[in-house]
Amino acid sequence: MGKVKTHRASAKRFTLTGTGKVKMFHNQHRHNTGKKTSKRKRWLRQGAYMSEAMAQNVREMIQH
Repeated sequence: MGKVKTHRASAKRFTLTGTGKVKMFHNQHRHNTGKKTSKRKRWLRQGAYMSEAMAQNVREMIQH
């Protein structure tokens, strides 16, 4: 029987907390930052937790 491998791209982008939540960074913060307001860029710097509906898919990709 074959093994299910960890999806490496997802493993590099998301981390799991001790309680099982999926932690992520916001997108839209790489380039074209001159158009964005300082308030928006400050908000994008912070990490966030993924919604539970999407987190289940990411958990399956990471935990194998």
